[in-house]
Amino acid sequence: MKKCRITVMKVTEHRDLMERFENPMENACGMQEGQVFIANGWEKPEGFCESAWSSLSAFVMTLACGGENLYKGWMKNPKSAMISCNDGFRPVSFYLEALPEEAD
Repeated sequence: MKKCRITVMKVTEHRDLMERFENPMENACGMQEGQVFIANGWEKPEGFCESAWSSLSAFVMTLACGGENLYKGWMKNPKSAMISCNDGFRPVSFYLEALPEEAD
């Protein structure tokens, strides 16, 4: 099983939807663009958002186990994926890529 790098590519906020439907929240998302996490195989990286992990974990597992060419040629790098978390108010886009290093 390989390690996987998870890079925060974009943090978005849909203010119109938040104002209309969401109860006010403090610190709803702590992700920052450019932030990098390393998954040791299929283990959730320390400090990684639990909700985002629910959205990404199956893709991390696939890449860590040697899967590639997800969605038949969708990505230029066949050992990668671009996945967003499932937060409809502030979705975060993550670039996942399998690394050559073996997981511990």
